[in-house]
Amino acid sequence: MKTIIVDIAPHITEKGDLDIRMAELASLVSTYGGVTIVKEVQKRDTPDYRTFVGSGKLDEMIAEGELLGAELLIIGNIMKPSQIYRVNEILREKKSKMQAWDRVDLILKIFAQHAISPESKLQIELASIKHMWPRIYGMGMDLSRQWGGSKNAKGQGETNTEIMKRHLREQTEKIQEKLIVYERTRSEHRKNRKRKGFATIGIVGYTNAGKSTLFNLLTKKHVIAEDKLFATLGTHVGKLFLANSEADETEYRPGMQLLLSDTIGFIRDLPPDLIAAFHSTLEDSIESDLLLHVIDASDTNMLEKIEIVEETLARIDAKAPRIRAYNKIDAPEVQEVPETDSPDILGHACVSAVTGAGIEELKGLIRKALRG
Repeated sequence: MKTIIVDIAPHITEKGDLDIRMAELASLVSTYGGVTIVKEVQKRDTPDYRTFVGSGKLDEMIAEGELLGAELLIIGNIMKPSQIYRVNEILREKKSKMQAWDRVDLILKIFAQHAISPESKLQIELASIKHMWPRIYGMGMDLSRQWGGSKNAKGQGETNTEIMKRHLREQTEKIQEKLIVYERTRSEHRKNRKRKGFATIGIVGYTNAGKSTLFNLLTKKHVIAEDKLFATLGTHVGKLFLANSEADETEYRPGMQLLLSDTIGFIRDLPPDLIAAFHSTLEDSIESDLLLHVIDASDTNMLEKIEIVEETLARIDAKAPRIRAYNKIDAPEVQEVPETDSPDILGHACVSAVTGAGIEELKGLIRKALRG
């Protein structure tokens, strides 16, 4: 699918930051299955209140789309419902073949592609409803085309907008009821693990940092690990056995059997509604005894992504101590490991989830952290 991507940024934004944002947006398009054919950045301090990017830039994108046969116009920001609605109306009026999405639309489409478990599918459906809900205002004509007027309504005076609102409200209630059942089941599983004395480790990190590859290496499982954003959406749980280390022990201690959980990766500007939708699957990480923060050590934007993960963990109230695993040290170029004096960070190891380098050091840190 040929795609044009456009982003706006304040005039003071540095070129390097813009390049990073556009590269990530293009990566999202690629993950969805599209091909980016045009990248545009507009410098403006205040978004256009009607179309976000402004009428001039929008006309330019429509002309390029017509010339190049584009099917998608992705605006790499979180837009107001009225703005994305107006952009799509303008595209229809100008008989453009393109459809406009904002950043959240694109992420939701990727989520929908990658969802496997019934729970993750429900969570994505709920997030989509919450994202679409505000857009139904001012869509009377469009809803009339989709719903065929108000004759199907419950009561003579019910408008098409009210029909849609009622439908979405009923769908939301049904989904939430089903998710509660999954949440209770997950809670019972956690209680059983605690009764059996299993320590738990939640694997967290920026999307595509190599979390699932490291999870597979540590647990000998075969979770799908792809070089794509959001390859993992549900929660995967596996066992890790740590043999007793005799090097620093004066008396015999049995080995440790731990449970690791791998779940959705984080990303910049992830809206609260999307985090809330995946709250139940994130609970395994929130309530873990230890968090393993996997970091792509080859990423030139590593420091910012560490900060984004830390901010997201704070937003979901994940307070467990953390060990950092700087992954992909087998890459041609790796970044310098930053120093940290945070009491929540118990140490770090430089590893390769592909070659196994540094894994024993990482296991030693985990053993020490959990035994105190």
